[in-house]
Amino acid sequence: QAQLVESGGGSVLSGGSLRLSCAASGSTLSNYHVGWFRRAPGRAREGVASIGRGGSTTYADSVKGRFTISRDNAKNTVYLQINSLTPDDTALYYCAASQRSILLSQSLQEGKYDYWGQGTQVTVSS
Repeated sequence: QAQLVESGGGSVLSGGSLRLSCAASGSTLSNYHVGWFRRAPGRAREGVASIGRGGSTTYADSVKGRFTISRDNAKNTVYLQINSLTPDDTALYYCAASQRSILLSQSLQEGKYDYWGQGTQVTVSS
């Protein structure tokens, strides 16, 4: 059972960048499909990026070209590099993992994931 811990959030100005980390304990994260989700104030949680076991990636349209998801299997960690931040990116960011086979077309659906971290807050001010 994967235990996930996110880190790397913070407060930045518009146009800034952050790198979020999702570290796993108790399991080998390379055996999991991993997704990043976010929940903005007053809004439903949405998927922003995912990476399959083989490295295939998917992004929400709202973050394409600005967010990059990657793995470091040696560190048992998945990263989310977030660039060109705007106040609309302000949210609590979560990582999630699943051992199930997930179609890329469905990989931003939170119901496909079984294990979740507690989240890391990203706040962007103009």
